[in-house]
Amino acid sequence: MKQKWMTGLGLILALAMMLAACGNQGAAPQGNDGKPNAALEAAAPIALEKDADGDAEIMSTGPHGEAAVAATTLELTAEEVEKLREGNYKAAIVLHYAGNDWSTAQLDGLKTTFAKMGIEVIAETDAQFKSEKQVSDIETVMARKPDVIIGLPVDPVSTAGAFKKAAEAGAKIVFMDNVADGLEHGTHYASVVSADNYGNGVKAADILAEKLGGKGKIGVIYHDADFFVTKQRVEAFEQTMKEKYPEIEIVARGGIVEPSDGEKVASALLTKHPDLDGMFVVWDVPAEGALAAVRTAGKKDLVITTSDLGTNVALEIAKDGIVKGLGSERPYDQGVAEAILAGYALLGKETPSYVVVPPLGVTKDNVLEGWKSVYRQEAPDLIKNALK
Repeated sequence: MKQKWMTGLGLILALAMMLAACGNQGAAPQGNDGKPNAALEAAAPIALEKDADGDAEIMSTGPHGEAAVAATTLELTAEEVEKLREGNYKAAIVLHYAGNDWSTAQLDGLKTTFAKMGIEVIAETDAQFKSEKQVSDIETVMARKPDVIIGLPVDPVSTAGAFKKAAEAGAKIVFMDNVADGLEHGTHYASVVSADNYGNGVKAADILAEKLGGKGKIGVIYHDADFFVTKQRVEAFEQTMKEKYPEIEIVARGGIVEPSDGEKVASALLTKHPDLDGMFVVWDVPAEGALAAVRTAGKKDLVITTSDLGTNVALEIAKDGIVKGLGSERPYDQGVAEAILAGYALLGKETPSYVVVPPLGVTKDNVLEGWKSVYRQEAPDLIKNALK
């Protein structure tokens, strides 16, 4: 009798296990923390997701004048991904600044892609736009012997020594946007990945000119620092205005050092030139400050364009407010491209010196599609609701 009971119990347990297995078909393999575990999944190729405008013309050249390679051409095969997983590599991300949507999206792209490659992210640092802190951050993370460093130099000169030491210690370096001074491609770094900042500056100029009807007086708020990508944006904006829109005059310029300087600089421009019709601000965070200054001055008809699709400027665009549009980077895709290039370097594959993600113009007409393209997810409800 006891033997029959045990046999019946065994049948019940076996049936339960079969049902459980059926219920889990198609689910991602899980690690101890309940999250999908890339190491347990079959390796798959990794490449950038392509949008309809993914083949847009690239206008930027690299920090040393080199031709750009489109990020959409990068790919790791399934076999290469599997080989990377077997390496048990470690990566550190040393940001210039982590306090905005751009940095958050870049980190998401990096970490998601590194997870697929089985690469552990052992550090994420925020230099808060201080070069001395970034040098200290690099020295601290190097004590943990990362195989890869992804970073954006706050200052290309004062951080160069720390990045060079990291390269000489064996770390594969992929730069975001800016290259540390004196470092050589193929010797000290694998590649630099950027948006088409020249193209985005052109788009911001075209949008502003359209909103002003091709006429008016405008101000420019630029980044008063040795930052390659922000210089490209402003150069592109001003050159486009000069060549395409002769009846729009740049009558005022002001420089920011910190992202929080936007309101102060914009207020000074408006005090000296109260008849301004428009303004270009080098990126979205100082543009938020400029927006506050414009509201304080009661200039409801003034038009602002900028670069980078942060939440606050996207909301203003959706509301048809003072910020009418911008040329946007695609930071999530930049993060994906940087991770792929780190994989190239670890595998010993040849890496292009300068890689660019295509430009994207955003206005009220395409703000929801633009958000999805930039962040690879649906726009927040507050932006959707603003359009209604």
